[in-house]
Amino acid sequence: MRERNTSSALTNIDLITFCIYLALIGIGWLMVYTVNFEEVNQVGIIEFFDTIVGKQTMWVALSLVVFFFILLIDWKFWQTFSYLIYAISIVLLVAVLFFGVTIKGASSWFILGGFSFQPSELAKFGTCLAVSSYLSSYNTNLKYLQSQMTVVGLFILPVILILFQPDAGSALVFLSLFILLFREGLSSTYYLIAIAGSAILVMGLVYHPYAVILTLFLIALMILGAGMKSKWYWIGGVTGVATAAYYFVSQNNELLPLAFFLVAGPSVLIGIWAAFNRKGQLVRGLAYAILLGSAIAITANYAFNNVLQPHQQERIKVWLQPEECDPQGALYNVLQSKMAIGSGGFQGKGFRNGTMTSLNYVPELSTDFIFCAIAEEQGFVGSFGIIGLFLVLVIRMTVIAERQRNNFGRHYAYAVSGMLFFHFIINIGMTMGLLPIIGIPLPFISKGGSSLLGFTLMIAVLLKLDSNRFKI
Repeated sequence: MRERNTSSALTNIDLITFCIYLALIGIGWLMVYTVNFEEVNQVGIIEFFDTIVGKQTMWVALSLVVFFFILLIDWKFWQTFSYLIYAISIVLLVAVLFFGVTIKGASSWFILGGFSFQPSELAKFGTCLAVSSYLSSYNTNLKYLQSQMTVVGLFILPVILILFQPDAGSALVFLSLFILLFREGLSSTYYLIAIAGSAILVMGLVYHPYAVILTLFLIALMILGAGMKSKWYWIGGVTGVATAAYYFVSQNNELLPLAFFLVAGPSVLIGIWAAFNRKGQLVRGLAYAILLGSAIAITANYAFNNVLQPHQQERIKVWLQPEECDPQGALYNVLQSKMAIGSGGFQGKGFRNGTMTSLNYVPELSTDFIFCAIAEEQGFVGSFGIIGLFLVLVIRMTVIAERQRNNFGRHYAYAVSGMLFFHFIINIGMTMGLLPIIGIPLPFISKGGSSLLGFTLMIAVLLKLDSNRFKI
């Protein structure tokens, strides 16, 4: 059904989401202004638009124009042309590998008339549309492997192209679409395997593979003994073995192989015994899990020591083993970021009164680390307010998703909310040293027209779809 007039589409938009969007854009502009005040203060009105703040101002204006223009387009346009928009974004990702400009080691940008554009931001929008459209198809069923492989392939393709740039941060965000797939019925088994595999991968980066595999054997023994009548004796015995193995290893790392074989040998014998006592299926499952986990741990350890470049190793160490990093080297960014956040106190130092941020002690302040400026100038109150705005926005988008009367709208809302959630969690987490520094901007706040325009497209289309829910 076509709209009768334009005003009805404008009056039906979700005001809470719209107001939060405007608030975040306004806060973002102010923070870009405060961290670049010295540059702006030294130029006239004409030169203003050549500064970082001036360019961000133009991007804000363009984003608002695009936002209201989208509200005038029939909502069916986005589902009808979803695959075309996705295809265009893929073509741009391929083109940037050959014709893009390399900035900070990544060929991720097109430069047009003094403005830079990052195709991966458009790819996020296009992929959300394409995945939502595919899931809305009548013959898509996530219980079947073919549907699973197709939908995962839709967002793995841009991930691969972005990794070729290379830009691991932007590629990682596409994994947020698994939130949508979980909502739409993808088996939780995949997620449990992914979580366990990720934990083993991280352990493999930090500890010797023998230690990881030993831990896997001990966990398997605990699971195997949980169903036995004398399970508490069993658990106690395994705990004692684990304690002894840990003690020997802590005394001398050279005893690690010995501790491993002392645990692995009896484990195999116990597994064989259990298999003959009607626990064959459980034993096989645990054996496969140990083999897979061992392969992940060994591969991760080998890749860290023999494949990754020194600067890539340092990034991982900054996250997992900061005590081994040079405070004046790889650890410098995180230390300065934490100091800036902590120096803000409860109420902050006030607008444009941040000493660490104004004196450029924190690198990449306008982009990746702009949350530090918020924390230093506005303190805990301002930081909590920003986090609260993002959380309310994500929750509101989930409410919008659940009230949609067509599948495409629900899928798209979950896709966008997942993208937004990943962005702000990872960005704030890395400024606090809780997550690795992978160069992800804070949506609507960080400097950058591509990110601002990309998220504006996502929010505007979402509100347009939602505004027509009564007519579907």
